[in-house]
Amino acid sequence: MTNPASAEDDLIARYFAPIAGAGGLGLRDDAALLKPPEGCELVLTVDTAVAGVHFFANDPPASIARKVLRVNLSDLAAKGADPAGFLLSFAMPADRNAPERTEEWLAAFSHAMADDAERFNCPLLGGDTVTTPGPLTLSVAAFGTVPVGRMAKRTGARAGDIIFVSGTIGDAALGLQALLNSGDASWNAMDVEDRDYLIGRYREPQPRNCLAQAVRECANGSMDVSDGLAGDLAKMMRVSGVSARIRIVDVPLSPAARRVTGVNPVLLDTALTGGDDYEILCTVSPRAANAFRIAAAKAGVPVTAIGEVVSKQEQDAVFVEENGTVRVFQRGSYSHF
Repeated sequence: MTNPASAEDDLIARYFAPIAGAGGLGLRDDAALLKPPEGCELVLTVDTAVAGVHFFANDPPASIARKVLRVNLSDLAAKGADPAGFLLSFAMPADRNAPERTEEWLAAFSHAMADDAERFNCPLLGGDTVTTPGPLTLSVAAFGTVPVGRMAKRTGARAGDIIFVSGTIGDAALGLQALLNSGDASWNAMDVEDRDYLIGRYREPQPRNCLAQAVRECANGSMDVSDGLAGDLAKMMRVSGVSARIRIVDVPLSPAARRVTGVNPVLLDTALTGGDDYEILCTVSPRAANAFRIAAAKAGVPVTAIGEVVSKQEQDAVFVEENGTVRVFQRGSYSHF
């Protein structure tokens, strides 16, 4: 007599097996098979997201699914890697009455993840499903491929390089503040479209995977902005043994962020130091800068030069106002510790 399928087997078959690519073997095995294209190396990255820390427990399940996958895709993009697949570890609350245990929640989550897996050509290869007495916890390990020796490392910034960022900075951090201060009259007075835009940028990052080729061909040093521009820039300069000088006026802000920081200039610090941008931060030699701009334009992603890499100074990164004064931040970046 055969044993009936377990609840875990049923959950996997119903919600996650349809997302799996060929290397996932239909999620019927306890391992996956991944072979990089000839002449390529594998790039690996992993991120964990915990309800109440990285997203709100009552966020839409589709937004949670997109965020947990896209933050890893952003890491791959910053290395110049093309997505190849991902593993998902899914720890749902043990409470059977938890929203995450319902068919409606699981369907919305898995459908959004399937959409992104197809959109970014990054199939599910495998993973694990468990229950936990704690909050919903998700972990994604993503894999990408890059031609041998072409990964853009965080340690590659060189004195004289031009510092570029993609997209706009600070939207997600301001969106988080809008959610945290939803009862505050000044935040409620914000234009509804601006508020929705900023919150959307917090909930659903826009990984710049279409810039991967431009990054690996033009950038000396690269990373994505996850913990805040000021702090992440300092990290890259520190491990590269150089420093940076940034023109604050050149840091690209969205129209919504400009309006919010215009009303409350103190929030500019939030924009420059807050996390969850998931934009690419890279350094490019002057001779490759024009090629990088052209490649970014072809990819449809705006990039902005915001400063230069300089020889090692006392400070890893200096942010300069239009009048030449140096802006000092009370907190350089987000930190779990």
